[in-house]
Amino acid sequence: MTPTGANDAVCSSSVQPVLALLGLPVAGNPTQFMLERAFAHHQLDWRYLSLEVRPEDLGAAVQGMRVMGFRGGNCTEPHKQTILPLLDRLTQQAEWTGTVNCLLRDESGLVGDNTEGRALVQSLRRRVDPAGNRVVLLGAGRMARAIAVELALAKAGEIVVVNRSEKAGREVVELLGRLQTPALAVTWQGDYVLPAETQVLVHATSIPGDDPLPLGLDELASEAVVADVAFNPPRTWLLGEAARRGLPTIDGLEVFIEQAAIDFRLWTGVEPERTVLREAVEEYLEL
Repeated sequence: MTPTGANDAVCSSSVQPVLALLGLPVAGNPTQFMLERAFAHHQLDWRYLSLEVRPEDLGAAVQGMRVMGFRGGNCTEPHKQTILPLLDRLTQQAEWTGTVNCLLRDESGLVGDNTEGRALVQSLRRRVDPAGNRVVLLGAGRMARAIAVELALAKAGEIVVVNRSEKAGREVVELLGRLQTPALAVTWQGDYVLPAETQVLVHATSIPGDDPLPLGLDELASEAVVADVAFNPPRTWLLGEAARRGLPTIDGLEVFIEQAAIDFRLWTGVEPERTVLREAVEEYLEL
């Protein structure tokens, strides 16, 4: 998967390392503010740009990054899928999920990766190891698919995919089957009562965080971990209900910061200070 002219541009390198966010729109996205603050904290002379790119201009934008020696960056909507054939290589995670959110540069050129699910799993491991545990995943969209892949790689014992679209849920279960992970698709109709044996609950649907979800949480064990990937605001209806029951929780802001930390380390080789990242995001979003 090497676009025309890619090999000639692989050796291009900017004097100052530059990263870019490609999306439309990108106004209001805190990534540049957060990463520039982290570069300053770690005394790295790097720069991060937020670029609005129309869908019809994406190919030219990717080639521009390649020719000008950009070190990588991020990709957001509406380009997470359409960018795949424009890159020189994809990681396994990007191939399995069919989406790219992180761009890297190596000897082959521009590489597409997906670090969204990895961020959730790393946050989860601070509370419980997903290996061998039963996970209920709400949703079957792009984010849910990325999370499902990383849970499979983390050797989750079983993943129950609960989704309003039966077809989309089955597609995620089929993917998990190829990754040799036990999985079950459940069509979400009416209230879904969480089984008592659920050890991890992850909400990754497009339902706004403030909206009540048709869920029954009362059967969950006190040690069950509840995560919600929505981060603005980070205090969602689900996390409020979980906290009221004394359950450990993971909010979307923590997952977003973990994703930024993973990307930062992939680009620079430096482990970023997460408190710096969090303080920057909270300042930008006025949380």
